[in-house]
Amino acid sequence: MRLTRKHIVPNPQRGSVLFSKILIANRGEVAVRIIRTCRRLGIASVVVYSEADAGSMAVEMADEAVAIGPSPAAQSYLVAEKIIAACKATGAQAVHPGFGFLSERADFARACADAGIVFIGPNPDAIDAMGDKIASKLRAVAAGVSCVPGFIGEIDGPEHAAKISAEIGYPVMLKASAGGGGKGIRIVHDPREIGENFAAVRAEAKGAFGDDRIFIEKFIVDPRHIEIQVLGDKHGHVVHLFERECSIQRRNQKVIEEAPSALLDEATRMAMGAQAVALAQAVNYDSAGTVEFVAGQDKSFYFLEMNTRLQVEHPVTELITGLDLVEQMIRVAAGEPLAFGQADLRINGWAIESRIYAEDPYRGFLPSIGRLVRYHAPESGERGDKIIRNDAGVREGDEISMYYDPMIAKLATWGPTRGEAIDGMAGALEDFHIEGPAHNLPFLSAVMDQARFRSGELSTAYIAEEFPQGFHGLAASAWQKDAMIAAACAMHRVQVRRNGHAVAGLRPARPRDEWVVVLNGEKRRVLLTQSEDGLQIELQDEDRTLVLDGIDWKPGRPVFRASLDGHAFAVEVAPAAEGFRMRQRAASARVLVLTPTSADLHERLPPRKAVDTSRLVVSPMPGLVVSIEVEPGQEVKAGETLCIVEAMKMQNIIRAERDGVIKTVNAKAGDSVSADEVLAEFA
Repeated sequence: MRLTRKHIVPNPQRGSVLFSKILIANRGEVAVRIIRTCRRLGIASVVVYSEADAGSMAVEMADEAVAIGPSPAAQSYLVAEKIIAACKATGAQAVHPGFGFLSERADFARACADAGIVFIGPNPDAIDAMGDKIASKLRAVAAGVSCVPGFIGEIDGPEHAAKISAEIGYPVMLKASAGGGGKGIRIVHDPREIGENFAAVRAEAKGAFGDDRIFIEKFIVDPRHIEIQVLGDKHGHVVHLFERECSIQRRNQKVIEEAPSALLDEATRMAMGAQAVALAQAVNYDSAGTVEFVAGQDKSFYFLEMNTRLQVEHPVTELITGLDLVEQMIRVAAGEPLAFGQADLRINGWAIESRIYAEDPYRGFLPSIGRLVRYHAPESGERGDKIIRNDAGVREGDEISMYYDPMIAKLATWGPTRGEAIDGMAGALEDFHIEGPAHNLPFLSAVMDQARFRSGELSTAYIAEEFPQGFHGLAASAWQKDAMIAAACAMHRVQVRRNGHAVAGLRPARPRDEWVVVLNGEKRRVLLTQSEDGLQIELQDEDRTLVLDGIDWKPGRPVFRASLDGHAFAVEVAPAAEGFRMRQRAASARVLVLTPTSADLHERLPPRKAVDTSRLVVSPMPGLVVSIEVEPGQEVKAGETLCIVEAMKMQNIIRAERDGVIKTVNAKAGDSVSADEVLAEFA
């Protein structure tokens, strides 16, 4: 444990005294985020950590660190007694819960108060009122907030759920009453889906929140997810900090957020804000919180739930308002009144946030784990008239664990307009490089380049509609092909020069000028010329020349940077036989650089046959086998459940992709399995 001297921090605006030491009851990027605000305010920080996080960035940054147990959250971060004991042992006067874990547990907030520790969050009664999704809807109705049609009450079982769903009308949403973060939610379109989905929601709710109660509400077709950030103090003041749009979701998990929303006009914005403030005032809300709405394309809106904590996507609100929400939470918890009113708040520019997950977009976004062999994020700060901000709790060499959410980082950009913020994000994603676990950078880049996203025509079905067959990357545009051809020529030229230098006793060979570049099977004859303007690549069959300058690359580097005809770009590269594997945003390619003779020989090679794996049932991700639903000799039909694997707190149902008879079963409930491990085999 590292100790630092206690110190008192006066608030220069109010003359009051903030805390001298705060304990952060969380991990990863949110712990790092809170530490940074504590440092700026001169407050000493303490973090708790599990065995999996012993060498984490948060532990390294904090002034003190306290071990609280094994890696599973149920044995460490979710044990309130361990958190309170750490506060007492270190002399922390207050605890910030971040998001997730204990952040919305009223019993934890009360336990802190009983121990003389300030909970940096809303009062327990407000958490109780809003944390329970059933109770919160009753409160919302009483406060005059518009609500989604549904059954406001607890569902007894699948039969009761089917009856209520039929009365409301399909599609419906089965939702965990104590849920949050996209966990414990299923959309049901047909009565036949009730039984299986009810069981899955109940299991996820029990595992994630320790509460398996479920309620049902109507699913709004083609909806948008828009939320209002509220902030209250302990003196009865509540303001809203405008909206965030979080419609780009996958499995009810937010992926891309922005502030403000392209849908809202000023009148709708003020109406939503007023309802959010009214609800917060009705429960005496006194911290940062978020009132979530589902909105129709016609700007109608209905209350969904209130999250009584800091939201993952809070950076976009901070970027458009200039406020530090963590600081405001600390000041409010210390008893300070808000230093501003609603009339003092303005929207400045536009902000976009992309959640960078350890997941494989090419395999249905299944979770991935492993060590960050390489991790290079774009530098935070101003870039021209834009701002880049990267919130992360990892460094190169850290491991993404199976025990927690698969988030690697949150990349946010600000620009004067929505289009400029999107351009800033697209460029920043190009500069982000990760090796080790699979990641969703190509998918995020694809969305930024889509005309529909840029138009602002969003809905929560965006991913399903735009990628109905799953994500397989995007075809390279003509410009991207030129960029990858030019990059391959430049890198190959460097390697030829380097190889010439490596031959002892010989002069460096003069780089060959004529090559054949093959990009995903497309051949281009090129002639290279070095001039004062840069490397000129003449495409001999097209009668045009590309000019590449500002080249930033050395052999072994995973990212090639340069300017093509004056346009800066970056390409992710990896060496391959006779060329490179390359990715430019969402476009991937195998690029060969060959002599004309080698190019002719390549055309004569027979195509390689793919290995038949259709008989194998493999685990699509590393995780824990929850159940095996089949046995050897059993006949199954396509679509039937074969097994359930849990990873990153989500249960994944693995179904038969064909009719057949099970020959062998290689796993059992409770087994830990790796990605691509064979679970069963068809005869």
